[in-house]
Amino acid sequence: MRIKHHPILDFPEKPKVTFFFEGQPLEGYEGEPIAAALHAAGIRVLRYSPELHRPRGFFCAIGNCSSCLMEVDGVPNVRVCMEKLRAGMQVRRQRGKGDIRATH
Repeated sequence: MRIKHHPILDFPEKPKVTFFFEGQPLEGYEGEPIAAALHAAGIRVLRYSPELHRPRGFFCAIGNCSSCLMEVDGVPNVRVCMEKLRAGMQVRRQRGKGDIRATH
């Protein structure tokens, strides 16, 4: 699910790290966007729309839309297309618009 060879771009090797998606361990590359690691692991639905509960996935990948808002380490509304992956992160689909009172 990852691009390994590209005619123009280089993909330097980065260390693999373990993170957790809804309590399940997954692997990704340190520093890559969380959404890219989830996508490579086969996770296509990042959240559900607050009103109609429609699935939302990796869409704009530049932080402009709200399709990738997730809860990361207990903090809601994180744009996982921009947030860099670190070892041990706890990533969850958030329910609704997220509870800002839950932030640390």
